[in-house]
Amino acid sequence: MIPGGGQPDMQQLLQQAQKMQQDLAVAQEELARTEVEGQAGGGLVKATVNGSGELRGLLIDPKAVDPDDTETLADLIVAAVQAANENAQDLQQQKLGPLAQGLDGMPGLPF
Repeated sequence: MIPGGGQPDMQQLLQQAQKMQQDLAVAQEELARTEVEGQAGGGLVKATVNGSGELRGLLIDPKAVDPDDTETLADLIVAAVQAANENAQDLQQQKLGPLAQGLDGMPGLPF
């Protein structure tokens, strides 16, 4: 409820929106620095991505390497990267979800 039944204080709304945008930018920077892991094949293949979903590393246990069966290794790599990306998406939701919800629906903001 708005005190006195008047219009919302546009200056205050603008300040709140700017603060939320700043908080969102800080959270996005933090995500880019945070790394999460996904694995497949009981840990034979491990993929590391940052919170933005960028692949940062891939570890393959030598036991996973069979020159006669590269298809299974490829499947394990894909599964590990997908698991890592799912973990990154969960992290994004934790970090950005509340901020993005606060910005949702504010006119003139690109969210």
